[in-house]
Amino acid sequence: MITPTPLMGIVTGYWAFKTLAAAVELDLFGRLAGQRVITRQQAEKELGIPERPADLLLAACASLGLLERSGDGYRNTELAERFLVPGQPHYFGGQVRYCDERTYLPWHRITEALRSDKPLTWDPASQDSLFSDVDEGMLTLFWEAMYSTSSFTARALGEAYDFGAHRRLLDVGGGAGAFPIELCRRYPQLRATIFDLPHVGALAEAKISAAGLADRIGTAGGNFLTDPALPDGHDVILLSMILHDWDEAQNRSILAKCHAALPSGGAIVISELLLNDERTGPASAALMGLNMLVETEGGRNYSGAEYGAWLTDAGFTDVRTIAFDAPGANGAVVARRP
Repeated sequence: MITPTPLMGIVTGYWAFKTLAAAVELDLFGRLAGQRVITRQQAEKELGIPERPADLLLAACASLGLLERSGDGYRNTELAERFLVPGQPHYFGGQVRYCDERTYLPWHRITEALRSDKPLTWDPASQDSLFSDVDEGMLTLFWEAMYSTSSFTARALGEAYDFGAHRRLLDVGGGAGAFPIELCRRYPQLRATIFDLPHVGALAEAKISAAGLADRIGTAGGNFLTDPALPDGHDVILLSMILHDWDEAQNRSILAKCHAALPSGGAIVISELLLNDERTGPASAALMGLNMLVETEGGRNYSGAEYGAWLTDAGFTDVRTIAFDAPGANGAVVARRP
């Protein structure tokens, strides 16, 4: 018998997110670092909230798999301990806070975006870019969020695609460097260059130095949208979570630059949340596409077939799609320059 139960799950989906966001804001998981146990009474005092909210928050976090019972109290689950305690190498709290502070309220006006086809988190008529009015703290949150997600996506990509035949990787729009760091760790013969805006390069250099890979990973400042050419001297180019930000015309331009920068036999790897060819899912890709409506002027999520057609038109051959499961992508479209 069909019931509205699936609809109820969709309708109340924001309850889980806002529970997590509130717990991060109150630093609940940081207070429980190292498997510390907290009782309801202790939570009431330490979080500065009354007894009933403390009880409800602890129970809700436990129901979401973020806390577990231990005697009379609660402690972090392995998931929370690893990703929600500030200072952990792959702290995910930046992603939570960025979405809560930057995109959650604009999503309340999604119908406005559907009618206007204009972003909601910034105004293209008065601002140069998505981040032109964002304070330094928010930008730090954004890059922290991207780094955590990208690290695990890079590991999945490194398992799904063999970079062993390549020697020089160009990561276009590589941000803080999660992909080159993880891929160079896995493939000892690989060296990499991160090509991104100059101020982003400084963030990447700090991560690279901390990873002990300064001798194998470098940065190059530039703008892949406006610069006439990409840096040459690389035999594989990575576009990870980049092309969903732009419309088809802009993406074709980027792919043409990639083709021009690669030598014969060089490869291009596009790592994304890919829609299926019927454009009916998966939900992660389709909803990310709708988020692009909220945050960008022309972005959307595309299918592997669409990327494949653009790659072929740009002069690439041997196009294939590789599926994998990761926080920031579900596959990669790979092609070769003949």
